[in-house]
Amino acid sequence: MELRLKNSVVRSWHPEDVDSLAEHADNPKIWRNVRDAFPHPYTPEDAVEWIQLASRQIPETSFAIAVDGVAVGGIGLILKDDVYRRSAEIGYWLGEAYWGRGIVAEAVRALTEHAFATYDLCRVFAGVFEWNSASMRVLEKAGFTFEARLRKAVTKEGLTVDEVMYAMIRE
Repeated sequence: MELRLKNSVVRSWHPEDVDSLAEHADNPKIWRNVRDAFPHPYTPEDAVEWIQLASRQIPETSFAIAVDGVAVGGIGLILKDDVYRRSAEIGYWLGEAYWGRGIVAEAVRALTEHAFATYDLCRVFAGVFEWNSASMRVLEKAGFTFEARLRKAVTKEGLTVDEVMYAMIRE
């Protein structure tokens, strides 16, 4: 899959992305705002494992965010099932050197549109740790709407904090 955007490309992960993935993902500022399953430190071995896992997904739901041909971030969907089968969770991260350029908002908007066009979804949502106001702004710029503050819903770095939920709905 490849979505060509104004400032970046959302595309499949490639084996040659290992070094750039490990370089950009190995940042405590990124790890602080993602789930604990995201390795820290992030090694080249972690990058190889992730790219292999992403390439085996059916359907493919994990993608690189590339700028000038270099993978500098990641974005993906978790397609829900059972009674939540018409919902998907979106998650993303971007290398710190690329923050503040509108790259992630553009990627979130594009992948959300792709998700609605490709799957039988009526809801794409994201949860953000209470301290991550930059990610909240990304979602708002991408057209997502604040839905709820889930009190004391997540624990990160020994702190139990609120999770702020955003969603985009399509009928």
